[in-house]
Order: sequence, then C-alpha cells, then structure tokens
Amino acid sequence: MPTEILATPRAEQQISRLSRKQSKTFENFLNDLAAAGCRALAYRLSGQTTLDHLCVKHLSGPLRVVVAFETPQRAWVLLVGPHDDQDPVLNVYAELYRLLGIEPEPGTRRDKPPCCKEPGESPPILGQALAEILDRAARLRKTRRSR
Repeated sequence: MPTEILATPRAEQQISRLSRKQSKTFENFLNDLAAAGCRALAYRLSGQTTLDHLCVKHLSGPLRVVVAFETPQRAWVLLVGPHDDQDPVLNVYAELYRLLGIEPEPGTRRDKPPCCKEPGESPPILGQALAEILDRAARLRKTRRSR
C-alpha cells in the first residue's frame, strides 16, 4: 500500500521556493516516499521524545527534508530547507527546534539510526502528538510570510 504524503503549510511555502533542480529532486523523493515509506528516508533524529520520531533525507547539497509519520501509511513533510549552521533563521534544524518548542541539548552526541531498517518495518509513529506539531507549523508559517 503506498504511503500518503501531506505537507505542512510551512513546508508547502518552502517547497514553492525551491529551484527547478531542487524541485525535481524533491519530486523524485516524494515518489520514493510514496512507494517505499520510511525506507526512502536516510535516518531518524536522536534526542528528546518527539525529535527521535522524526526522519530526515538529504536531497541535494545542504537541502534536507524532515518527515513525521502519523500512521505507517501517512507521512507529513514538516520542513524542507538547507542545513546551514551559519544562518539560524533558515537552518532547517534550528527551525525544527522552534517548531517543536524545544532547545537542542548542548554537547549531546547525535546518532543517526535508520528511520526503519527492514522492508515492512513500521516507521516511528507520532500519532496524536503530531497534531500539536501541525498546529505549531501553521503558526510558524504565519510568522514567515513576509520573508
């Protein structure tokens, strides 16, 4: 069964600003995600609860996509953006921390376990916790409209 893919309003805003080449790469990723589910993602983030249920894929260069699973067959694209430690406003990971309403744990070693290991293995499911993230994502988008 293919994975249904939805995007937060903030992710849609970010996707609309991708270059033609980045858009093509992103479209290929969406096709892979629909067909392969969590196996299309490179790794799970590590850290606090909720953060450790999110998966990431490097698309091209510094471009990353952050995905959460509501159910095994429903994925939400939360954010699409560059990993750029020099720009805390646009850095996808800094924005992710703002979205989750948490601070990075200083000095914490970051592991990158697979999002899912085996075919047929369920992705990390956020379930109801995703509703709060989606509400924050809608509010975050409103603060970014003028950029």
